[in-house]
Amino acid sequence: MWIGWIEFDLLLGEVHSLKEKRAVLRPLLADLRRTTEASVAEVDDQDLHRRDRVGVGVVASSAERVTEVLDRAERLVAGRPELTLLSARRRLRRSDDD
Repeated sequence: MWIGWIEFDLLLGEVHSLKEKRAVLRPLLADLRRTTEASVAEVDDQDLHRRDRVGVGVVASSAERVTEVLDRAERLVAGRPELTLLSARRRLRRSDDD
């Protein structure tokens, strides 16, 4: 079993309130869930208006499949004009790694 995750550090565009932030993030999270079929969540910076961290996690039988899903998620986030992808950190582990 392979486990992979990617964490995106995001800068949101013209967002001046937490309500506006949710209006930008809600469709992004839904698109990530739909296109990757992975677990998706806000993982940090929920109280900041223009910043957010989003995590995507996936479990699969091969490293190639995990990498494919994480690559798809990164392309989707990077292609969103309403935000700037500041960084993407990813990890890939085998279930029997210590």
